[in-house]
Amino acid sequence: MTDELILPKPDDFHVHFRQGESLQRYVRSQAAWCGRALVMPNILPPIADAVSLSDYREKIVACLPDSSDFFPLMSFKLLTGMSAATVEACAAAGAVAGKYYPAGATTNAADGPSSPDLVSEALSAMESAGIVLSIHGEDPDVPSMEREVAFLATVEKILARWPRLRIVLEHLSTREAVEFVAAGPERLAATISAHHLLFTLDDMMGGNLNPHLFCKPVIKTAADREALRAAVFSGSPKFFFGSDSAPHNRSAKESAHAPGGVYSSPTAIPALAGLFESEGVLEALKPFIAQSGARFYGLPAPRSSLRLLRKSWTVPGEIDGAVPMCAGAELAWRLA
Repeated sequence: MTDELILPKPDDFHVHFRQGESLQRYVRSQAAWCGRALVMPNILPPIADAVSLSDYREKIVACLPDSSDFFPLMSFKLLTGMSAATVEACAAAGAVAGKYYPAGATTNAADGPSSPDLVSEALSAMESAGIVLSIHGEDPDVPSMEREVAFLATVEKILARWPRLRIVLEHLSTREAVEFVAAGPERLAATISAHHLLFTLDDMMGGNLNPHLFCKPVIKTAADREALRAAVFSGSPKFFFGSDSAPHNRSAKESAHAPGGVYSSPTAIPALAGLFESEGVLEALKPFIAQSGARFYGLPAPRSSLRLLRKSWTVPGEIDGAVPMCAGAELAWRLA
């Protein structure tokens, strides 16, 4: 057993940085281990044009220490009636993805489209510009546990109508979604989060309710988790890492109306190293966190590395004002 693990600097293709006073804390936590991260645009007001995209990127970069090599990858939020000119301006400003949030599906998604038809001009422009369509794949009109599977029919329609559009179905949580992506064309891929690989519904609510594992899509069954694990352990280039790290203040998560989101940034990579090692597939970790996503997005391979040490530690109960994923648990690996 090795006491040191050297990995390419990970890419995280789905992260939430929030805004305001907490922005610097969350950006610096991410930059401590991550080379590039795709920043989600569902803040208030949303990142939905070139000006707001550039402004948000500047605020993120201003949070970084001078020695940091972290690079934020920017996305914009698709809004009903968005024009091709807006998409083209976002592309010129450096956007690599446009995010589709079905109306009411998740945090700050009330203004999202209720149908792809309402953003058809924008999707055609994204197809022409080579911008990836990132989708929160849930139908909010059906019961929570069925939302991801119900939305697959909409993804199928988008694939048929825009035959050159590259699509990433985000934070998979079900066996059916894994099978759908695996059977789809090469231009269809998916992100999978650490918390969906590590936990099941019983971890969230089988005993006492753990609001810090409540997220959207909700964590599913052990059978779903096994399908997710099989997909990433296989080394398939269709499945890559997106933390969906979504911090909320502890007081908000432990309130009567807990918002969805798992703060996984501080612990995702050490926890995944332990999981992959325990399953005897440590060699599959590198393509999952640092190769397959970059290839799908047409980015160069990571140029720097990340060092992990085999040194057990207990995850603190609070980091950056939020309760991190695996709080109170002992992890075998830690960031050097």
